[in-house]
This record gives sequence, C-alpha cells and structure tokens, in this order.
Amino acid sequence: MVGKSQLKFIKSLQLKKYRKANGLFVAEGVKLVNELLKTDLESEGVYTTQPELLPSEFSSFERIGESDLKRMSGLKTPNKVLAVFRIPRAPEAVMEEWTIALDGVKDPGNLGTIIRLCDWFGIRQLLCSEDTVDCYNPKVLQATMGSIARVNIIYTPLEPLLIKSGLPVYGADMEGENVYGLNWPTSGILVMGNEAHGISDEVCEVMEKKVSIPQFGKSTTESLNVATATAVFLSELRRKDS
Repeated sequence: MVGKSQLKFIKSLQLKKYRKANGLFVAEGVKLVNELLKTDLESEGVYTTQPELLPSEFSSFERIGESDLKRMSGLKTPNKVLAVFRIPRAPEAVMEEWTIALDGVKDPGNLGTIIRLCDWFGIRQLLCSEDTVDCYNPKVLQATMGSIARVNIIYTPLEPLLIKSGLPVYGADMEGENVYGLNWPTSGILVMGNEAHGISDEVCEVMEKKVSIPQFGKSTTESLNVATATAVFLSELRRKDS
C-alpha cells in the first residue's frame, strides 16, 4: 500500500524544483514507462493498476488502485502505469559530428518532439540554453516517446560553449541562406531559437551562417513551428549521407 506521504512526494515531482532537489522524475503511460525500463535509467519505483502491461521479465513493481494512481499522477486521465526514475548525471559535451542547440525553447511539446527527432536522425547530443524548458517536464517526456534515454541532453550557457567548440555554427533564421541549396559540412552545430523571438543576439554573434526554409505558400503564415523546422533541417542535413 502506498502511504499518503509517498503519494504526495511522487505528485510533487511534477514540479521542476522538486525534481531538481531530489534528482528524480516521473514517467507515465504504458509505452513510455516500458521504453524507459529497457534502458540504463535507474528505476526508483514502478506503480501500476495492471501489472500484466509491464514487460514480462520485470517483477519489481507495486500494484495500486485507480484512486492512488490518480492522486500521484499529473494526467487528467491516468494511464495505468507510473514510474519514478533517477535523473542521470549530465554528460560532458563532446564536440563531434552534428549537434543541435536550442536557445530558449519554451514549449514542452516542441522540446519533446525535437528530442525524438534527434533520436530518429542519429543526433546524439542536444545542447539546451538554461532557459529552455526542463527535459524532464512530464509533457516533454510524453512527446519524446522514450527517446530521452537515447539522446545526451546538456543544459549550459550556449555562447561560450559554441565559441569553444571549434565547429561551424549554423542558425535558423528567416533571412538566412536557402537550406535546399546548402552544402552541409560533415560536422557542426545547428541552433534553433525561441518560438517567438528566434535566436538571441548573443548567440547570433557567434554563428557563422544563417539558414532558412523557403516559403512556397502564401505569406500570411508567419513562420514554421520550431520542431517542424528542426525536422526539415535534419532531413536535409542527413540527405547527403543517404
């Protein structure tokens, strides 16, 4: 039986300050939890109303009732399985191959989708400015569909690291060079900016080249969603390798 203090503690992990203080995060849903249980992430507790939904070889869980699951969940409609994982230690940045850098991306869905895109396109490292949304935000986790365990995510002041990297730095900008005619180098850093304001002036100063996706439709559309734009850039970046 899960005690009231434990229920309250797990619920508190929906908030960043408690995740940071305790080094733990919550994952919810059968698919997400099962994906993360297959990785090297350290599980601190798995709670489910239907144990048969967990991997057959997994036995370290606690069966709970619907009411307890609802009390510890951050979802309006809890999804049968919830797990608490230890936040892994952030790796050191390795400036090899291609890296994506996010400058002030605020929307959890965008970050989660970008993490999933990095996983799909074989981008091993994602740099995030310190004002980018927390990657262990529950909405981010849902959007990653488990990819968060396969991408190294590092929160850091971007400008000094970009300068130090020794790699060419490209940035998404509506006034930049057409992405479809670009000759991508074998390694570099691609910076994607804030949904409303784009890339900060400080980071723009260290970029070598601005790149853009041309608009073919009517000019009434202001811009592409940052996750959608990232997908286009990564597709073009990888096309030369296919």
